[in-house]
Amino acid sequence: MVTRLSKFFLRTLREDPAGAEIASHRLLIRAGYIRPQAAGIFAWLPLGLKVKAKIETVVREEMAAAGAQEVHFPALMPREPYEATGRWDEYGDLLFRLQDRKGGDYLLAPTHEEAFTLLVKDLYSSYKDLPLTIFQIQDKYRDEARPRAGLLRGREFTMKDAYSFDASDAGLDASYMAQRDAYERIFQRLGLEYAIVKADAGAMGGSRSEEFLHPTPVGEDTFVRSEGGYAANVEAFTTAVPAAVPFDDAPEATVFDSPDTPTIDTLVAHANAVLDREVTAADTLKNVVLALTHPDGSRELVVVGIPGDREVDDKRAEVAFAPAEVSTATPEDFAANPLLVRGYIGPWSPTGAVLGEESATGIRYLVDPRVSEGTSWITGANIDEKHAYSVVAGRDFTADGIVEIANVREGDPAPDGSGPVTLARGMEIGHVFQLGRKYAEALGLKVLDENGKLVTVTMGSYGIGITRILAIIAELNNDDRGLIWPASVSPFDVHVVAAGRDQVAYEVAEQAAAQLEEAGLDVLYDDRPKVSPGVKFGDAELVGIPRVLVIGRGAAEGQVELWDRRTGERDALSLTEALARLSA
Repeated sequence: MVTRLSKFFLRTLREDPAGAEIASHRLLIRAGYIRPQAAGIFAWLPLGLKVKAKIETVVREEMAAAGAQEVHFPALMPREPYEATGRWDEYGDLLFRLQDRKGGDYLLAPTHEEAFTLLVKDLYSSYKDLPLTIFQIQDKYRDEARPRAGLLRGREFTMKDAYSFDASDAGLDASYMAQRDAYERIFQRLGLEYAIVKADAGAMGGSRSEEFLHPTPVGEDTFVRSEGGYAANVEAFTTAVPAAVPFDDAPEATVFDSPDTPTIDTLVAHANAVLDREVTAADTLKNVVLALTHPDGSRELVVVGIPGDREVDDKRAEVAFAPAEVSTATPEDFAANPLLVRGYIGPWSPTGAVLGEESATGIRYLVDPRVSEGTSWITGANIDEKHAYSVVAGRDFTADGIVEIANVREGDPAPDGSGPVTLARGMEIGHVFQLGRKYAEALGLKVLDENGKLVTVTMGSYGIGITRILAIIAELNNDDRGLIWPASVSPFDVHVVAAGRDQVAYEVAEQAAAQLEEAGLDVLYDDRPKVSPGVKFGDAELVGIPRVLVIGRGAAEGQVELWDRRTGERDALSLTEALARLSA
């Protein structure tokens, strides 16, 4: 049946909505695909649901081709499974938590590993039942601190999440690659450029983890890649560790006066004035004091030494110290730890005090991988307005561990030796994990193997952001007049517009719409009788159906105009030719 715009639930907006900063956010609201309900929460209107359904169809087809079967879980889940895996606490403030009338704890699920694991445990007991891959397309909920960019970072969003279950690691490898290959087919069908990058598993846990990132300037992720083929999210980038340096003949560590030099810039300027050599920020060791808040609420200070020419990358720090929350130390923290001399902290001091587990402060001291054995540094002496030079790692101090929190820069060497890396921005559109046995062990998912012995099942997890993909497609396909959907996801195949007041135009448009519908096309017909041609044309451009058939003044002579929003071409031709071209 032809969809008539006069009866269709659609109202377009002439002005950009307040607070919408990117094209997809502005246009999806203006064109009547979504309507905001609260920060990061949107209602879906008929146009939006049609596009969303087409993306889901592509996903379902490729999941079926990869051997996955569809199920569906509730969004409202009980606390107990998430507590068993530790994620009730690990997710922290990201969880929407609530209680029922009896005081039972529930959450709005941010992801469903626990539910899938328990379902398979309930129904399967033998290795003969495996391998198994099941998936759902379901709304997820995360209490984002700063929901922004419309559908790209909301508090409610639609995901496809699939889970594989195998009795062996070799089986997991095969299931993982089947899903990974399916993802490539999905993104190719949707016309999305992507880069597959090594990623951090985060709260999901597990071993192998890869993200599918769509390169875009509005992306919230930074990733690196080398010409030799290395690619990784910055959170998963590992620094190439310098070789150890012999230090038998290294000069002794020496303290020098450094008044009013609490920053790296002031220290470098002063050192160049008083030391008999050229000093750069890379020669200095910056010691950053961080506060870690653990899931149980306990708070811990940690000092991290990084080269002075680097800055702390907040995302890398979050990953490095997860599940703890990371913040900078407060003035109260320094007041409570007098051995931390602000601006002059170091791993060594002339009195022999070393920041670490053994020190009176009890503060852990960690270093960047570049602070390798034998490297020499200018750093704080733990005395107000004094620094020390020739402080050698492995001789004058040892660290309690290595941590990756320094920023990654253009030209840094790839850890696999494939050359220097470049940085790019991207938006995550898919993520595949080898979860291993983390969730199966926590929830007791075991099966009998061929020898009749119980073995723990190994799992994979595979997510695709449906609504995020929709927003990215909208972000990529628009111009200054509106959206321009690719044919594969367009809400309709053809937009027929009856223009003008001549009744003949409406009669011809009615017949044309019916013929196109009979040819198997999904037709939106603008039959609004008292709306001007200018408004109709503006709506057609804004809504973004890629092919528009305009029937107006030449209708009586069988002449029409066919627009191609993708190319911008507008051809005047006969109705017969236009219908043949559209049907083809």
